[in-house]
Amino acid sequence: MLTRRRFLGYSTAGLLTAATGCTPPFLEDPADRDAHSSGTVHPSLANKAGLARLKNRFLGYPVNLTMPSEEFFAWRQELQSVGIGQFAYNNVGNPYKESAIPYNTHDLERELIAGMSKLYAFPPQDIWGFLSHSGTDSNMHGMYMGRTLLQGRTGKLPKVYFTREAHYSIQILRDLLGLDAVFVDTLPDGGMDPSDLERKLADNVSRPALVVATVGTTFKGAVDSLDRIRQALKGHSYYLHLDAALFGGYLPFTAHAGEVAYRSTADPGTPRYDSIAVSCHKFFGFPAPAGLFITTKSRFEEFNELFGRIHDPEYIHQVPGTITCSRDAVKPAEFYYFSTPEAQERLARDARSMLANTSWLMERMQSRFSGWQPARMNDLSNTVFFRRPSDRLVKKYSLATMHLTIGSQRLDYAHVVIMPHADRGVLTEFLDDLEKDPPGF
Repeated sequence: MLTRRRFLGYSTAGLLTAATGCTPPFLEDPADRDAHSSGTVHPSLANKAGLARLKNRFLGYPVNLTMPSEEFFAWRQELQSVGIGQFAYNNVGNPYKESAIPYNTHDLERELIAGMSKLYAFPPQDIWGFLSHSGTDSNMHGMYMGRTLLQGRTGKLPKVYFTREAHYSIQILRDLLGLDAVFVDTLPDGGMDPSDLERKLADNVSRPALVVATVGTTFKGAVDSLDRIRQALKGHSYYLHLDAALFGGYLPFTAHAGEVAYRSTADPGTPRYDSIAVSCHKFFGFPAPAGLFITTKSRFEEFNELFGRIHDPEYIHQVPGTITCSRDAVKPAEFYYFSTPEAQERLARDARSMLANTSWLMERMQSRFSGWQPARMNDLSNTVFFRRPSDRLVKKYSLATMHLTIGSQRLDYAHVVIMPHADRGVLTEFLDDLEKDPPGF
């Protein structure tokens, strides 16, 4: 079997044929596949091929539709050559403990978390994490860990604090975990208002606080100030989970990396949050939903001691520490590629290009379409929102839409999220379409 180093050392032209002896199906043209197909093709596949040709117009949601590099597919092929993805591998349990099931990828999962935790300035000797099924799954683990720790420390269930700008999964998980919600007001830019958080905490002093902060809110791209939130939390028993699903992917490769850092350079001894969730299919462009969940080993061990009183399945030889039991072993092995130096060089280029394109679009919307009320909340954001265009454009570019209250008015808005696949060509096409489609407001 080829080693990963030798495998990825092939030139891109001969990379995949060297490994497999043929061009794998994921790099063939769909039309060529159809021409050589001898079996019955499912009728929906022709439509899927058409969608693939239009993917650059997908502007409304934070999913990176750029095809991963050939090296990623080569790595996937190498994994398959040893059986990973070919039969039932299972990452059940804690990846940092020996598993009763030898068919796992815990070793790659540990390496992945070690590599990714550097992006968020976690102490290298004090990390714990895993690859979850999705960003929502990572948020669930963070909120469940916070609930368990706070109840264990105080004997009381916490209340959960978040804003209405936070992702809708937080409200679902709040309900699932049986927690009382405290909605914190927002600042004009959509970020959490630390002064209102302080007032709400004062109104609920008898209960610990589980706070979910957001770096990159769903519609406006606002950023909650972690440092000001921590100031408001002084004197309270709290757990602070950070939902950085989209922004947590690209900010570490920019001058704004400190926004998602676990420790600040000014005060390296004080953690800025307790756990972080980042989606893998958003900025990174991993071709399936998955999520990073990272916390510290010391915090996990405190949690797992409490968790073990609830759930101690002797037959798997460990207290798993995860809510989900069986876990996908293929995704962490595949996503491991994105922690490698070659992948991170490309991610850094994508991050720079994405923010530059966001600035470019915002400037042109302000100069050509000021009546559409375009807004970008901050320089960290890859989101521009504006008054809702016609149904035709909403459909053509798959735009997300929402009702927003501006002053005393409730108005219809849409937004564009600039992902790496959204180049200036498609953004120019979008602007030209706006010009041909005068607003109906």
